[in-house]
Amino acid sequence: MALPSILAGKLRLPMIGAPMFIVSGPELVTEQCKAGIVGSFPALNARPQETLVEWIRQIKADLAEHADAHPDEPVAPFAVNQIVHPSNPRLLEDMEVCVAEQVPIIITSLSPPSDIVKAVHDYGGLVFHDIISLRHARKAISQGVDGIIAVCAGAGGHAGALSPFALVGELRKEFDGVLILSGSITRGDDVLAATAMGADLAYSGTRFIATSEARAVPDYKEMIVDSKASDIINSSLFTGIHGNYLAGSIANAGMDPANLPAGSKEDMDFSKATATDAKAWKDIWGAGQGVGNIHDIIPAREVVMRMEQEYRDALTRVGAA
Repeated sequence: MALPSILAGKLRLPMIGAPMFIVSGPELVTEQCKAGIVGSFPALNARPQETLVEWIRQIKADLAEHADAHPDEPVAPFAVNQIVHPSNPRLLEDMEVCVAEQVPIIITSLSPPSDIVKAVHDYGGLVFHDIISLRHARKAISQGVDGIIAVCAGAGGHAGALSPFALVGELRKEFDGVLILSGSITRGDDVLAATAMGADLAYSGTRFIATSEARAVPDYKEMIVDSKASDIINSSLFTGIHGNYLAGSIANAGMDPANLPAGSKEDMDFSKATATDAKAWKDIWGAGQGVGNIHDIIPAREVVMRMEQEYRDALTRVGAA
């Protein structure tokens, strides 16, 4: 489909930098947007809560300044991720800030976001909702979301189990809105593959952990570079939802990555996301199966430029350029 006007002419690559708990901050988001892809961060990363409005205004000011100084370059809009779950005590307050600041794109996770859709549409913004199954997608579509993020096998963090070839095809039969594909997107070739199978945008998180601007600790970034697909462990232990994590971080925390007990959805509690001793994401590091294609820690802009060249090379290789 044609991209919404918010995105039209604003992208160097058809891609969104996925929001990553703890890792994504205004520095990374700003550089992603300046480079021509949508940058995003979880609202819960802005701590204390009063910091959220400061982050949003900082991003808006930096992007406006860059756009004025570089009128011929694409400057993408940014997005804020909201966890729609009863255990997130900040949801209402954070959404009030986002609505007041008219954040261009809201990315919602977990529960279908009907109230959020109405509030964001009232000021002309977009809502993209992430899902791992057609059943979840149908609920979100019925509530009027503008985009569906298909979180497929191999994605970092809370990943699904379905092949992108299966899920994207099923979604396209029922949804003509913006379709975004998540799962091991680390190269420009992957972006082209995502669009070739029917997605409008690719969704890349893990590649941006190994960047200068990411708020990941140095050891986390180095582990991304040193790992391969077989070092990714899928477990529900840490949050109650199945997610993909670096085996090395699990071992460093004193656990056996090959023998982890199952977690329970009843243990899911995003009120703990503001605690400084939060285990999942702070000590147990999320990553996708695309880590084997990440070999260096470089600025986010350089990542985007490299991926753009890879994307164009792939177009030429398949005879589409």
